[in-house]
Amino acid sequence: MNDPVAPAIRARAVQAARGSAPFDLLLMGGTVVDVATGELRAADIGIVGPIIASVHPPGLREDAAAVEDVSGRFLAPGFIDSHLHYESSLMAPADYAACVVPAGTTTCVWDPHELANVLGLPGVRWAIEASRDLPLRSLVAAPSCVPSAPGLEVAGAEIGPAEMAEMLAWPEIAGVAEVMDMPGVLRGTAHMQGIVGAGLASGKNVNGHARGMVDGDLQAYASAGVTSCHEIVGPEDFVQKLRTGMTVELRGSHDYVLPGVLTALAALPALPPNLVFCTDDIFPDELMQKGGLRDTIARIVARGMNPIHAIRCATLHAAMRLKRDDLGLVGAGRQADIVVLSDLPSVAVERVFAAGRLVARDGRLLAPPRRSPGPRDTVKLSPQPIEAFMPKVNGVGDGRARLRKIVGARHGKWGTVEVEVRNGFAAPPPDHALITIIHRHGRAPAIPRTCIIEGWGEPRGAIATTISHDSHNLLVLGRDAADMQAAANALIGCGGGMAVARGGRVTALLPLPIAGLLAETPPEETVANFAKLREQADMVIDWQLPFRVFRAMTGLSLACNPAPHPTDLGLTDGATGEVFDPAEPIPA
Repeated sequence: MNDPVAPAIRARAVQAARGSAPFDLLLMGGTVVDVATGELRAADIGIVGPIIASVHPPGLREDAAAVEDVSGRFLAPGFIDSHLHYESSLMAPADYAACVVPAGTTTCVWDPHELANVLGLPGVRWAIEASRDLPLRSLVAAPSCVPSAPGLEVAGAEIGPAEMAEMLAWPEIAGVAEVMDMPGVLRGTAHMQGIVGAGLASGKNVNGHARGMVDGDLQAYASAGVTSCHEIVGPEDFVQKLRTGMTVELRGSHDYVLPGVLTALAALPALPPNLVFCTDDIFPDELMQKGGLRDTIARIVARGMNPIHAIRCATLHAAMRLKRDDLGLVGAGRQADIVVLSDLPSVAVERVFAAGRLVARDGRLLAPPRRSPGPRDTVKLSPQPIEAFMPKVNGVGDGRARLRKIVGARHGKWGTVEVEVRNGFAAPPPDHALITIIHRHGRAPAIPRTCIIEGWGEPRGAIATTISHDSHNLLVLGRDAADMQAAANALIGCGGGMAVARGGRVTALLPLPIAGLLAETPPEETVANFAKLREQADMVIDWQLPFRVFRAMTGLSLACNPAPHPTDLGLTDGATGEVFDPAEPIPA
C-alpha cells in the first residue's frame, strides 16, 4: 500500500542523509511537531524526491538545490482524514483537493459509498481514476453496503461478497468501507459474513458503522471482525468502543458530541493509540470556509486537548490504523507530507508540502489540479405528473381514513394520522408535511411513494434532491403538490442535484450531473450555487436545531438506521425489516 519510491531516489536519499549528496529541498529554521515523542524541537528537514531524507539539528547543512525558510513556524505531518465521503461536499476529487490540501490535509480515506449506490463497481473505479495525479492522496475503501438496507430500498446497484472480493483485489483499495448493515452482521447473514470475510481474508481494514452500539451488541459486532467506528453518539459508547480495541474515528461533523466525549477522554490515564479524527460529511460552503480536518483539529484543541496530542491523532495514529509506515510522522524515510503552521494552538496553516513539493500557500493551491469528466445520465425518469406528489389512499374515494405517518425529524417513530380523503387522495392535516420518493436508477418500477410526516412543520414550498441516503433515489419534501412537482421535474431535466420551488416555480437549482451527486463546476461556483439553494430553502422550512436542519434532508430515507423511514419501496422500519404501503389505510 505504500507509495512506490524508485530505488534510485531512495539510494540518493541515503547519500544525502550521510552528507555525501545534496538535498533536493531543505526546510530551514522551523520547529518540528514530533508526534512520536510529543516534543517540539528545532530542526531542519532535508527532502529528496517525495521522501524525507533527514531531520537534523538546525544549521547543520546548507547543501540543497532549493531552500525554504520556515523560521518561526511549526512543521507537522500532513493531516490524514480517516473517514469521509467526497460526495457530501458535492465535489469531485480534484475540487475537493483544492479545498482541503491548502488547509493541511494530504491523505484521505474515501468511502465512495454514494457513487457505488448509484453506479456499482464502475462508480468505485471512477473514484480511483479521478483521484490520480492530485496533491491529495485518496485511499479508496470498498463500499460494503449497497444498498445499505437490503429489502428496504433499491439502489442503482448491488454489491455482494463476490464484488467485494473483486474490489479488494485492486491494489488501490485500502479496505472494506463502513459496514452499515449492523443487523445483518449481528444475525450472521450469509451476505454480511461473506463481505466481512472477504475483508478479513484480504488482510485489509474492515471499517465499521456501529451507531448506538454498546454492551453485548458491540462485543458481537467487533467479534465479527469489524475494527473501527465513526458513529459516536456520546461518552459511553466512545469509551466502550476504545476498550474493545476498535479504532474510534472521532468526527468533526457532530460538534454537539465533542464536549462529553472530550471530558471522557481527559479522564483516561493515557491517550489511546486507537483514536483518530475524521470529517465524514461536510457540505461545500463549510468545506471551503473551514478546510475540513484542520477545523476539526482546531475545535478539539479549543475544547482543551493538547495540540500535539490532537495532531498526533490526525497523523501518526491514523497512519498506524492504515498500516502505513510511510505516513504520519516528520521523520526520515517517510513521505514528505509536511504542514507549515504559523500558530500551533489555532492550527493556522500557512504552507503545505505533499510528496516533497510545495503545493499550497496562504489558503490556495499553487497549480490547478487535473479534473476528470464523470458519469452522467443517471436519473432515469420521465417528467412526473402532479398526482405523483399527492398522498394516495387505497380503496377510499371520498371520506376519512387513518394512515401511518413518521413522527420526528431524525430519530423518527411511528404514528398515525386521520385524514380527509377526496377523489382518492389525502389532504395533509395542519403541521404535517409530505415526502415523495421515486426510484430513479431504472432497476425497479418508478412508483411514487408519498407519505405523511410530522416534525418538519408546514413547508411553504418544496425541496427536492437526488442525494438521499443511501440509495439516492429522488426525494421531495413539501406540502403543496404543484411545488413538489416543479422541484422534482427540474432535477429530472438537469440530471440530478437539488432544487427548491415555491408558488409552483423553481426558485433555486443546483445541478449535480455526475451521478446525480457531484457538480462539474469549480468549487467557488458550486459554493455560490449551494448558498443560493440554502437561502431559498430557508424560505420553505423553519429549521430547528439539532435535528430539523438542512443537512438532515438528505438523511430522511436512511433506511439502515433502526427507525421508520420512507424509501422507494414504501414506509420501512430499519429495526424490524417491515415495509408498509403508505397509501394503505389502517383498519379501524
